[in-house]
Amino acid sequence: MASSSSGSSIPAAEAVQVLVSSLADDSPIVGKASMASLKDIASLNPLLVLDCCSAVSRGGRRRFGNMAAVFQVMALAVRALDKQDVDPSFMSKLAKIATTEIISSKEVNADWQRAASGLLVSIGLHLPDLMMEEIFVHLSGPSSALPAMVQILADFASADALQFTPRLKGVLSRVLPILGNMRDAHRPIFANAFKCWCQAVWQYTMDFPSHSPLDADVMSFLNSAFELLLRVWATSRDLKVRTSSVEALCQMVGLVTRSQLKAALPRLVPIILDLYKRDQEISLLATSGLHSLLNASLLSETGPPLLDFEDLTVTLSTLLPVICINTDGKEHSDLSVGLKIYNEVQHCFLTVGCVYPDDLFTFLLNKCRLKEESLTFGALCVLKHLLPRLSEAWHNKRPLLVEVVKSLLDEKNLGVQKALSELIVVMASHCYLVGPSGELFVEYLVRHCALADLDRNDSENFKVTMWASSPTELRAVCEKGLLLITITVPEMEHTLWPFLLKMITPRAYTGAAAIVCRCISELCRHRSFNIDNMLNECKARADIPNPEELFARLLVLVHDPLAREHLATQVLTVLCYLAPLFPKNINLFWQDEVPKMKAYVSDTEDLKLDPSYQEKWDDMIINFLSESLDVIQGTDWVISLGNAFTNQYQLYTPDDEHSALLHRCLGMLLQKLDDRNYVQDKIDWMYTQANISIPTNRLGLAKAMGLVAASHLDTVLEKLKSILDNVGQSFFQRLFSFITDRYRAEQSDDIHAALALMYGYAARYAPSSVIEARIDALVGTNMLSRLLHVRHPTAKQAVITAINLLGCAVINAAKNGASFPLKRRDQLLDYILTLMGRDDNEGFVDSSLELLHTQALALNACTTLVSVEPKLTIETRNHVMKATLGFFSIQNEPVDVVNPLIDNLITLLCAILLTSGEDGRSRAEQLLHILRQIDQYVSSPMEYQRRRGCLAVHEMVLKFRMVCVSGYCALGCHGSCTHGKQIDRTLHRNFSNLPLAFVLPSREALCLGERVIMYLPRCADTNSEVRKVSAQILDQLFSISLSLPKPVAPNSGMDLELSYSALTSLEDVIAILRSDASIDPSEVYNRIVSSVCILLTRDELVAALHGCTAAICDKIKHSAEGAIQAVIELVSKRGNELSETDISRTTQSLLSAAAHVADKHLRLETLGAVSSLAESTSSNIVFSEVLATAGRDIATKDISRLRGGWPMQDAFYVFSQHAMLSLLFLEHLISVLNQAPVVKGDLIKGDSHSLLMEAVIGDDILQAAIFALTAFFRGGGKVGKKAVEQSYASVLATLALQFGSCHGLASSGQHDPLRALLIAFQAFCECVGDLEMGKILARDGEQNEKEKWINIIGGIAGSISIKRPKEVKTICLTLTKALNRPQRFQREAAAAALSEFVRYSGGFSSLLEQMVEALCRHVSDESPTVRRLCLRGLVQIPSVHIYQYTTQILGVIVALLDDLDESVQLTAVSCLLMILESSPNDAVEPILLNLCIRLRNLQICMNPKMRANAFAAFGALSNFGVGTQREIFLEQIHAVIPRLALHLCDDDLVVRQACRTTLKRVAPLMELEGSVALFSSRSFASDHRSDYEDFLRELTRQFVQHLPFRVDTYMASIVQAFDAHWPVVQANAIYLASSILSLSDDQHILAVYYSQVFGVLVGKTSRSPDAIVRATSSLALGLLLKSTNSLSWRLDRVDSSRRVSDSESKK
Repeated sequence: MASSSSGSSIPAAEAVQVLVSSLADDSPIVGKASMASLKDIASLNPLLVLDCCSAVSRGGRRRFGNMAAVFQVMALAVRALDKQDVDPSFMSKLAKIATTEIISSKEVNADWQRAASGLLVSIGLHLPDLMMEEIFVHLSGPSSALPAMVQILADFASADALQFTPRLKGVLSRVLPILGNMRDAHRPIFANAFKCWCQAVWQYTMDFPSHSPLDADVMSFLNSAFELLLRVWATSRDLKVRTSSVEALCQMVGLVTRSQLKAALPRLVPIILDLYKRDQEISLLATSGLHSLLNASLLSETGPPLLDFEDLTVTLSTLLPVICINTDGKEHSDLSVGLKIYNEVQHCFLTVGCVYPDDLFTFLLNKCRLKEESLTFGALCVLKHLLPRLSEAWHNKRPLLVEVVKSLLDEKNLGVQKALSELIVVMASHCYLVGPSGELFVEYLVRHCALADLDRNDSENFKVTMWASSPTELRAVCEKGLLLITITVPEMEHTLWPFLLKMITPRAYTGAAAIVCRCISELCRHRSFNIDNMLNECKARADIPNPEELFARLLVLVHDPLAREHLATQVLTVLCYLAPLFPKNINLFWQDEVPKMKAYVSDTEDLKLDPSYQEKWDDMIINFLSESLDVIQGTDWVISLGNAFTNQYQLYTPDDEHSALLHRCLGMLLQKLDDRNYVQDKIDWMYTQANISIPTNRLGLAKAMGLVAASHLDTVLEKLKSILDNVGQSFFQRLFSFITDRYRAEQSDDIHAALALMYGYAARYAPSSVIEARIDALVGTNMLSRLLHVRHPTAKQAVITAINLLGCAVINAAKNGASFPLKRRDQLLDYILTLMGRDDNEGFVDSSLELLHTQALALNACTTLVSVEPKLTIETRNHVMKATLGFFSIQNEPVDVVNPLIDNLITLLCAILLTSGEDGRSRAEQLLHILRQIDQYVSSPMEYQRRRGCLAVHEMVLKFRMVCVSGYCALGCHGSCTHGKQIDRTLHRNFSNLPLAFVLPSREALCLGERVIMYLPRCADTNSEVRKVSAQILDQLFSISLSLPKPVAPNSGMDLELSYSALTSLEDVIAILRSDASIDPSEVYNRIVSSVCILLTRDELVAALHGCTAAICDKIKHSAEGAIQAVIELVSKRGNELSETDISRTTQSLLSAAAHVADKHLRLETLGAVSSLAESTSSNIVFSEVLATAGRDIATKDISRLRGGWPMQDAFYVFSQHAMLSLLFLEHLISVLNQAPVVKGDLIKGDSHSLLMEAVIGDDILQAAIFALTAFFRGGGKVGKKAVEQSYASVLATLALQFGSCHGLASSGQHDPLRALLIAFQAFCECVGDLEMGKILARDGEQNEKEKWINIIGGIAGSISIKRPKEVKTICLTLTKALNRPQRFQREAAAAALSEFVRYSGGFSSLLEQMVEALCRHVSDESPTVRRLCLRGLVQIPSVHIYQYTTQILGVIVALLDDLDESVQLTAVSCLLMILESSPNDAVEPILLNLCIRLRNLQICMNPKMRANAFAAFGALSNFGVGTQREIFLEQIHAVIPRLALHLCDDDLVVRQACRTTLKRVAPLMELEGSVALFSSRSFASDHRSDYEDFLRELTRQFVQHLPFRVDTYMASIVQAFDAHWPVVQANAIYLASSILSLSDDQHILAVYYSQVFGVLVGKTSRSPDAIVRATSSLALGLLLKSTNSLSWRLDRVDSSRRVSDSESKK
């Protein structure tokens, strides 16, 4: 068998010895690999491994550096031993080695010590007595070894309790005598050992309950140890000794005798309790031990409890504060420890409670009575925990518990309150809450459900400790508890109903309303009572609120829809359930309305999006009350409800918004009554209860008065007049009181503000038919002026709101058919403008936010007053606009205040426009006046100002169109309305005899040209909203213009059909913008400009072009560019309509813009517009105007010092670079200089005649023409380029060759010629306009490295070939001849250029033939650079021609593969890869074997690129290994395949990738069945070492299974790689060879290679300098020893290994 031929001859023992030695290797990967192999070997031949390990371990740590690993291996080997293989003498030897090593150091718990202990434990699993005897020997030795020995015994007890426990007596007999001499440092180890031994005894007792391991001797030993630990160690000053001793004692309490335990308790318990002064971990240890002690002392089955309850009081008193300490909010890491302590404490109390339930109950109640916070909290927590578990034992003690809990209801500590609330919930679940006491506890829960979050100033009301909870947590506990007992405890129903109704009305319980309502709803949902029972139960108790009080309370509580716990929804729900308590006809109405209101407040997140949600919700509540009162129709019940509203003012503070809603509810109720005395009495009460210094309360009062005024206007006005009269002070008296008594002034402001609001809302809600006289009296008698001398911002806002409400009342009256003019309207406007300004008086400083609120309200009020009759005068209009337009410039923050203010301003301007003017023309004048006032904001550099200005313009144009064109009334109404009738009558009266053209505005009046050039730049704004609104403005303007009467002038140039088509296109663009579709802004702008270009008339076009200066100078660059683009579009499409004067003035406007624009890019764009004007109109007029402007600049300015450069010079550059204007401009300049007229006519048709230049030209213009001509030549005029263009090929070729020569000189240190040439080359590039060539030179032109400048020449050649293909032939002919020059650097430059030019020579067959001949001739050049460049050029022949030269090129490559220069070889391999892609079979087949042999030689080159290309080229040859060449190539594959496998994990990534690609290409030719799956696997594509090893094992399996006859050849190649240059390849070869030998069953291969490879591995493992080789050799040794081919070494027991160890010991 194979095993006989290989296994017997291998030095297995030596290999294992080497592996063991490798454990101490300096490299971690070697040690890890050796450990892995030894672990595998240990399971096969543990004795051999043990012997080798024992051999190296004799010298100890001083001789071997990694004893920990040795002992770990030995422990594994010992565990792997079969029973028959365990040799006691050998185990004794190993035990002595381990113990000797342990006692050699005073260290404890070092890694090698732990490993040695593991070895002894492993020995003990087989031979426990032997192991213990060895340890017992050292127990009487030096004290330094004792802790380690005892720790080993502890580990053994934990590992095998069943074998250790019967031997406990021997352990104790030897350990006890030495305990007394132990130092504190070692005592924790001994204490821990006792704990482990006791745990082993408990485990043994559980497994064998009938066999007790504790005889008298053991008990005696345990008692002695127990006494020592208790009396000496447990009282040590060392905390670690005390804690470990307590742990051991708590494990021993169940094993010692009861008498000893009883005697020990007075000493042990205090020791345990003393540990609670430490940290959490020690507290947990103490509590767990105490629990064990209590179980052993109280719950023993062999006798009565060892402790009386009196003995436990101290213990229990100590445990109670522990609950407090460990329930505080700590870090998450401490949370689990605290929870464990809490649970252990509860277990301790439960243990005591099971034995002494009554005494424990009394103890806990007494602790509660003491009202010491920590003890009370702990006692409540214990009661909560034990009440369900000891319910039967404590059943008769209910009254006592109830009384104690009652006494704690006034406790202020939040933690105690939380524990008490939880206890009340537990009591409720066990039927403790009955009768009055039950209601008292329920009220306690309700009271704490009403808690608010704790403020900083609440420390007096709530005492907070580190363990107490927050008010939020306490409230959550109470809410959950109250809901829990309501739903889950049926017995609580009689306690909760109707008592919970009583909890709704108290002011203190307002915060608990939501949970109380929810509980009532749950009771009503689950109770099976009828309506009569509900009414009877409520009436039976006098303390329950009546239905009117409940309704009044609940209706006001529903005020906040976002209140906590969905208060509004809960209140509405409970109202429906309580409907039987109210009049019968209300039930159906509520069933219909309440769901609607609940739906409105159901989604709070959606509700928050509406800024006016609160106002809408309050209106819904008032409407709900109104309709409910209408349904009830019971005066007595309504009056009773009014009394309930009156009584509930005490439930709300004045600053509470509920109080404002209460005002409105009472006002709505009074509106429904006819009893004037009752109404008068209640409004007096309402005013008395209101706190008008609070704005919300004041507003609620005013709205309430307005609601009352709807039915009792005179009563309300009398009340208001009496209040006004009672103020009792004139303005001067108030001013004096302000100086002397500020409080009285503020109080007066509040009264006047309230009066103003009440007057306003009285007018707002009063019937329209009766308010005219009242308003006239209020305004006409200056009664309102008495309310205007307020200073506080909120008071000002109130007065402004009141004036606004007066105006709204007039408008509403007009809508209802009772229209009348508002007297002194202009005076009221002046009042508002005065009130919205800042107050500079000292003592009152308006905050900016309050001022903005005031101004927003003022603008809204101005809009209202402007909208009423009579119409505004011009003076009033200008006054209002002057005071308000400045708001466009205010800052954008805060957005929620500023945006409404701007909206109000825009609305005001629209109202001014709509209510001014008598006809269309006058309104057009008004529109233009306002728009011109807004222009400064439309073109502002601030984005928010532009946005506001555009929005204002759009709204005004929209309103103008509605009034003047679309048939809307002045107020925006459409169709028939009262305003429209008034306007119709006015128009009929004033313009009945005039045609429609005189009534509507004319198109000229709109000044569209001026307006378009103002708003067109905004269509290119950076802000998307501005762009969209500006487009809409233009659309509205042109829509208005096309709707007006047609122009009379016949030459207006308007094509209506084309105009309407353009307007439609513009509206399509706006529709796209409105839909937010994804569209390019530039495309949108182009379409807008195209439409505008068509829609403008000729005169409007001229006006727009003349006004373009401001548009081009726009502060926003994008807008300025858009204006320039628009000008270019206008002159390009409609330039033929311009006259000479128009062209001249437009040119002046553009040049003026160019002079004022600071940005260089914008200036060039503007000058481009000038060029477009010249191109599209008369160029001579434009050129003349430019020269005239330049002449003026030269005469009046120092043009060399102009900031940003001289604009006219930029204009000259633009003209010189213009494709169509350059020649014309040059001719114009020449004619100017020669004072000759331009004979040639204009290219673009303009005027009907040609323009001749003046004969006499000024000196300034002549000087300007010279400047222009100079700039023309520098700007790239064609005159200077002509000679260069004619000689382009020869110039370029010469420059390229000289470039090589200069680099040759630069390499010798002469750099100046190269710099000079580069300057010339750059000048040439600029002259011919080849920027790419200039960039190539500028990038690496001065680099002296050969590859750099050769690449530059190649880049230049490529650039020329692409841009100037016609020049290639001449250049190549010149360079081909240059290859024969004697200068080496010139030949290299020529070869570099030709190697690139050849790629583009496909169109010149004769030239290509000459180039190929020259390149082939010079592949033998003496310069390696020339040789490789010529070869590179040959493989770059165009693909259509390379076929005919393939054989010739391949011959060159074969020759250069053996070149002496490595760079040439690398080029040859790279070119071979390229040429093989297009080579025919007949060209490759003759040289296939030759190529394979040369490539194989290159695959072992040190250059990684060479190796990668050689492997890749070999893979490419697989395409030709077919037919007659298949067998030849297949042999080459088998010769290369091992090398491919080895370099698959090469150090270089490119080599690895090339090997993978090649393997995939050649695998199909090898016809391996599993090759496809193998070469597609993850391990094949991975770069991880472990994956690569997996791949090698699978590849080996394929070789052995499918190619056994090739394995011999593979092995020969692999063994050669053992000496490869690369360590990683050596390692790969080692692993691959070992894999083959471990899997192969070929006798020949095993006989030849097994011993050889094994010996090499042993040598490599011990002597290789590379860590990866040593590590892989270690793994490979394990692989070979594990294989089935080496079974014999496992059977050879330990003879040979013993010899090795003996020889080692002799050394």
